[in-house]
Amino acid sequence: MAHGFKKTRKGIVGRFEAPEVQLLQKLFSDVAETLQPEARPDEDPLAAMVGIDQDVSEPTDPALKRLLPAASSDPEQAEEFRRLTDRSLREAKIGALKASSLALESDPVTLTVEQAQDFARSLNDIRLVLASRLDITTSEDAERIGEQVDFGEVEDIHDYMAVVYNFVSWLQESLMNALLKTL
Repeated sequence: MAHGFKKTRKGIVGRFEAPEVQLLQKLFSDVAETLQPEARPDEDPLAAMVGIDQDVSEPTDPALKRLLPAASSDPEQAEEFRRLTDRSLREAKIGALKASSLALESDPVTLTVEQAQDFARSLNDIRLVLASRLDITTSEDAERIGEQVDFGEVEDIHDYMAVVYNFVSWLQESLMNALLKTL
């Protein structure tokens, strides 16, 4: 069973069993894949290199909407901001997810403060996707989902996602507490 993260003299350290590592790596990979921008054959390579998308629109997937929300209630401003930042935001998130997955290769997982911040952002992105899939929109929804913590009581995919959501939430909380001790 995971022991969560703790601040030590060597850095922020967490210990995980193989199935937990596999689960987290799969989650990091799935969210990174979800964030991949769609390839366009007519894409301007220079614009792509500097992170500008000429034809980008608000995502239709509710999970992506949570990961890449509109920056303004004004549709024109939101569209312009998305055009200028969507690609670089996606790439930054994907980079953090991949780095977090690689960090799980060591036993124990030992993170610097910067790596821990990326790991925390990655866990948050996973939580946002799971919350979207579980339709968590109110504190009551979160409380209901928070009651499901035993993998032995899982009966369907919804229960499984709820238990995973709670595991990731617990792990993120332990990481944030360790980060707070570095201040």
